[in-house]
Amino acid sequence: MKGPELKIIIIGGGPAGLYASILIKRYQPQFDVQVFEQNPNDATFGFGVVLSDDALNFLERDDSETVQHIKPHLKTWNSIEIVHPEEKIVIDGITFSGIGRLTLLKLLQEQALALGVDLSFDRRVEDISNLHADLIIGADGLNSIVRSQCGIDFNIDYQSNRFIWYGTDKEFDYLTQTFIETEFGPMTAHHYTYADGYGTFIIEMSERVFTNTNWNHSDERHYREACENIFAESLKGASLIANNSIWRQFPNLECTNWFNGNCVVIGDALHTAHFSIGSGTRLAMEDVIALVSSLSENDWNIGTGLKAFQSKRQPVLEKLVQAARNSAEWYEQFDRFLQLPPWEFALSYIRRAGRLSDSKIQQLSPEFGRALVERNLLEGDLK
Repeated sequence: MKGPELKIIIIGGGPAGLYASILIKRYQPQFDVQVFEQNPNDATFGFGVVLSDDALNFLERDDSETVQHIKPHLKTWNSIEIVHPEEKIVIDGITFSGIGRLTLLKLLQEQALALGVDLSFDRRVEDISNLHADLIIGADGLNSIVRSQCGIDFNIDYQSNRFIWYGTDKEFDYLTQTFIETEFGPMTAHHYTYADGYGTFIIEMSERVFTNTNWNHSDERHYREACENIFAESLKGASLIANNSIWRQFPNLECTNWFNGNCVVIGDALHTAHFSIGSGTRLAMEDVIALVSSLSENDWNIGTGLKAFQSKRQPVLEKLVQAARNSAEWYEQFDRFLQLPPWEFALSYIRRAGRLSDSKIQQLSPEFGRALVERNLLEGDLK
C-alpha cells in the first residue's frame, strides 16, 4: 500500500545504510531518501565480507533481487579447515561465501542509484539537530553520531584479545582457522578468499602474547613482516596487505533503546558481533529487513513502526549476538583449548557458539561427525 510521502535521511553509506535505502525505495518509490557518507565513494576499510549459506538463504527469502545481484561475485566454499599444530582437520558441510567489501558496496550503490536514492559522499554529519527529516537512520558504525546525539542508551566493553585485519594476495581452499605455537605464545589466523587472487587474513592472540611480541612499540611494517614470517606456511610466499591495519580489541556494543523520537540505529551502530562467526554484515542486513517491514506493516507511522521494529527484532538479535559472544569467549581461551588433541580441539571449536548438539553436528557435517563418533567423541550411529 502506498503510504505518505516522507523524507528519510540515512547516515552511513556502508552495507547497512545502502541496503536500507534500497529496501525503502522498493517499498515506497515516492519517498525522498538521502544517504550521507563521510568517505569517498571508492573508499573502504577492510577487505572481504563473509556470508553463510543460511544468511544468503534468509536474505533471498525477503529480497531475492539483491541476492541474485550479488551472487555472481561471490567466492563460495563448502567446508572449514582447522589447522592444529599436530593435524589439519576438515569440517564438511558448512557453506560460506566471501565477497570484496568494495565490490559489495559498488553493487549496492548501483542498486540505490537506479532506484532514485540521493547518495552524498565526502559528507560528514557533525550535528544531527541540523537535519530535517521524518526519519533519521543511523547506519554509521561503532562510533555512531546518531546514537550518541539522539538519546540512545548504550554500553561498550572490549574483549582482551588483540587482533589485526590484513588482506593477502592469495586464495585459500577453505575458510581456514590456523592455530600455531610461536616463540611469543599461541597465535591464530582466520583466513579466507573473497575475490580472485585475494584473501582476508585476520591474526589474533591473547593480551599476554601480544605483550610478549612488543609490537605495540613497533611500526606497522615491522609487525606485518614479522607476521608474514610467523604464518609463512599458511601464506606460502604471499604478502600481507595493509589497510588501516592496527592492533585492536574487539568492542562489544549493546543498546538499551534502539530509537528515540524519529531516530533509529541499525548494524554496527546498534550492536557488534565477533568476526569469528562472520555475521556482522548479515545482522546489519537483517536489521534493515526488520526495520523496513515493521514500518510498512504500520503504514509508515514512524513512532509505531520503530516500536514494532525493536519488539520484533530484539529477541532474534539477542540470540545471534549471544552466539557471537560465546565464540569470542572461546577465542579468549583458545591457548588453553590448544592443549587438547586435534580432534577434541576441533569439536571444541565447532561447539564454541553453544548451539550444536551431537545430532546437529552429524546432520550438518556428516563426514566430520562420523570421524568423531569413530573416536568416541560423539554419541551417534555409524551407519
